[in-house]
Amino acid sequence: MSTAAHPAMPGMAPLQMPIQSLREGRLARRPLPSAPAGMVWRRAFIVITAALLTILATYQIWWLLRIGGIDLLEGLLLAVFVPLFAWIVQSFASSLAGFVLVLMKRPARLGIDPQAPLPTLTVRTALLMPTYNEDPERLLAGLQAIIESLQATGRGDHFDLFVLSDTRDADIQQRELIAFERLRAAVPQARLYYRLREDNHERKAGNIADWVRGWGGAYPQFLILDADSLMTGDTLVRLAAAMEANDDVALVQTLPVIVNGATVFARMQEFSGRMYGPVIAHGVAWWHGAESNYWGHNALIRTEAFAAHGGLPELQGTTPFRGAVLSHDFVEAALLRRGGWALHMVPTLEGSYEEGPPTLTDMLVRDRRWCQGNLQHGAVLPARGLHWVSRWHLLIGIGHYLTAPLWAMLVLIGLAVPLQHGAFIEGMSPAGYWMAIDDGRFLGVFVLTMVMLFAPKVLGYIATLADARMRRGAGGALRGFVSLLIENVLAALMAPITMYVQSRGVAEVLAGRDSGWDAQRRDDGRQAWGDLWRNYRGTTLLGVIMGAGAWMMSPGLALWMSPMIIGLVGSIPIVWLTSSRRAGLALRRAGLFSTPEEHSPPDVLVRAAALRAQAHPPEPVTSPMRHG
Repeated sequence: MSTAAHPAMPGMAPLQMPIQSLREGRLARRPLPSAPAGMVWRRAFIVITAALLTILATYQIWWLLRIGGIDLLEGLLLAVFVPLFAWIVQSFASSLAGFVLVLMKRPARLGIDPQAPLPTLTVRTALLMPTYNEDPERLLAGLQAIIESLQATGRGDHFDLFVLSDTRDADIQQRELIAFERLRAAVPQARLYYRLREDNHERKAGNIADWVRGWGGAYPQFLILDADSLMTGDTLVRLAAAMEANDDVALVQTLPVIVNGATVFARMQEFSGRMYGPVIAHGVAWWHGAESNYWGHNALIRTEAFAAHGGLPELQGTTPFRGAVLSHDFVEAALLRRGGWALHMVPTLEGSYEEGPPTLTDMLVRDRRWCQGNLQHGAVLPARGLHWVSRWHLLIGIGHYLTAPLWAMLVLIGLAVPLQHGAFIEGMSPAGYWMAIDDGRFLGVFVLTMVMLFAPKVLGYIATLADARMRRGAGGALRGFVSLLIENVLAALMAPITMYVQSRGVAEVLAGRDSGWDAQRRDDGRQAWGDLWRNYRGTTLLGVIMGAGAWMMSPGLALWMSPMIIGLVGSIPIVWLTSSRRAGLALRRAGLFSTPEEHSPPDVLVRAAALRAQAHPPEPVTSPMRHG
């Protein structure tokens, strides 16, 4: 362990954290009292529903292809269709279960009742804030809001805060120290510590592991915050109490809500996460049970369990699978469960917040890093002793990035098959070709696919209407519906851009190109036209070529492909518009993309915003095209 300690650091309390083996080990089979009852039939519902609907749809496609025998292209079409449809239908089945749970208002697990009196605590919890080249004043302003919220609960003495810096920029390091001393002066009764690592090996995961090995012995549990995290004192106390009351639990987290967006894109993400998120979160929590995944922050962790099972090994093999584990949270969750510990997600507990990227560009930059980390999990999948649900989490993470090139392949093959049979020469569109074979079967599969895709959003909207607070927060039934329509249109326009960039990212990762490690941009998203051109000229050119080629083959083909062509050709103006803070604030004034947190903001959000404004007074809102 190589660290540089600030004088405010406490005395060391070392804790052994051995490196785990992926080649050896077995699942510890001990009772988990916190595990919900009926997990077998819950998971059977998800798996059987997904399997039956996938078999049904696959049979219909096979029936369309079988005439004259299935050639190579048609075989590839089936091979790509099956995993994509199974991906969609699993999400649908999970959301359907979540929808029922939201309407039933089922009580939360682990004894967490947000309406009950605040529990007492008996042990100390460490709040860890790992940081790497982040804006120190903004970061520490958020921490001050969290600390003040904790102190208002009367339980603040049970929490210590550590700022764990991996910052390499000397100027930012100096600002961190100044901002930290300012925070200590602002909340003198709080126990606050700062440490700067000399060697930032293994990035965030290594930063946390160094703290566990050096100071973890003094804290039975800890919670990791992200640079954009905000949490209420009430939520922190309830999570800590739940950990104390359940000896088999190694990790408990709730659903972080995206807040503080100003651009169209950021507000769109906030709205969709708030409207659809609860249905999705309740669904996955229902069938994940005690085998929940881990999202890397805003989660309370038992130090003993993490030290015993969370030591990450260096991955062997070829690029991109070798080296330090990048997306460490999924792997840590799998190893904790292998060690015999329960992991839970409690979506009914609110008070956990984070900020999303301000623009599609920023999301895609972040997504590129996650792509590399999740594809790396292919080297973790064969690890011995993992619970099958943990392996499923890893597969879902990998699949999230493989679906983009698979969708692209499905589109291309779906065009190549009619082309091979001369359909475009006769003026047919791809849909017309398939319908000419058997219109009922083609339409049936198409409608079923659309239902699977849009059902989580429709169910989220219905669930929002059923809750008076959520309905008011969304601006009412009508504004909520208009927001839903706008969100779907914008999402459809951005989908081809995302598919292209993610597919390119997968290819770059497999070719061994590293994504690097940079701080996430957290400003208002302004981009110069030159930057937009450099970032999206490839998508624009691809759209032009696709449009011209489709029109030359058949006007019907060009019309059928128009949604994808428009999204690619218009990528620069689409990204510019959705990156606009002025347009985002206009939507806010119109009551669109509204959320409960914006309608009636919690105190911790209000306080953090005020402190950040003091540290960085806001600039006047001007057109984003005028800024670099």
